[in-house]
Amino acid sequence: MEHEQARAMRLSVLVGFFMLLGKGGAYWVTGSAAILSDAAESVIHIGAVLFAALSLYLIARPRNGEAPYGYDRMAFLSAGFEGGMIIVAAVWIIVMAVQKWLSGLVLDQLGFGTLVVLAASWVNLALGWHLVRTGRRNHSVVLEANGTHVLTDSWTSFGVVGGLLLVLLTGWKPFDPLCAIAVALNILWSGGRLIHRALRGLLDLPDASRSEEVVAAVETACAEMGAAYHRLRFRDTGHHVIVSLHLLLPSSLPLGEAHRRATDFEQRLAALLPYPLEVVPHLEAREDHELVHPEEPTQWS
Repeated sequence: MEHEQARAMRLSVLVGFFMLLGKGGAYWVTGSAAILSDAAESVIHIGAVLFAALSLYLIARPRNGEAPYGYDRMAFLSAGFEGGMIIVAAVWIIVMAVQKWLSGLVLDQLGFGTLVVLAASWVNLALGWHLVRTGRRNHSVVLEANGTHVLTDSWTSFGVVGGLLLVLLTGWKPFDPLCAIAVALNILWSGGRLIHRALRGLLDLPDASRSEEVVAAVETACAEMGAAYHRLRFRDTGHHVIVSLHLLLPSSLPLGEAHRRATDFEQRLAALLPYPLEVVPHLEAREDHELVHPEEPTQWS
């Protein structure tokens, strides 16, 4: 799994450098504010990818005395960093577009620039979908966030192409900075969404769809074993999910048999969910459960 993520990240870095070279050359030839905004997005992409690569490296490190729970939280930190860089890029794009508009628009060889940006759009679209799919398959918030950023970059480029075509068709040059500003507002929204997701992850606020998955899997595993549970909690670290709960078993069970059933429950739950899982069960006797926890009704599956 780590090798697949590392390959995807290396591909993202490589493509990002080529995109920057192509878009930077197109801006140098055309002087287009819209192409400049697209090139700025590529600069942000490279910085974000390098930070994401560092995050993947830390996440892959084994737990140790310094980090007994590992470095999985770097996934959300990386997503937040990427979102912040996107917002910075969007503000910078708007400022540059307005400055170019006020200082007088000089555009040249827009046909060439349009072709370069169009080619970059399709490359980024393919890369973005690959990163998102790989991230979801490996339960990697880092890769998924990076893929979302690359997809945003591709839509940005398609928007730039639209603006340049309008300039070519109408001859009205202000379409160029207007397109750059529209693109900046779009990526501003994308950056805000990434930061929102990162904050939810860092604060352990559960995703509704994931909550439904975990609850359904726990109830299925308990039903198969004839057990019950309560105080179910879970947290998504960005790399794996930690599930904790009180598992209710008959008080007549010997300690060894109770432990065996708890282990069986962990294995069943892991088989029911499609992402890496860590289960932390607390064993209780179901006969006196209501006396110990009178405020909580027993949950039978």
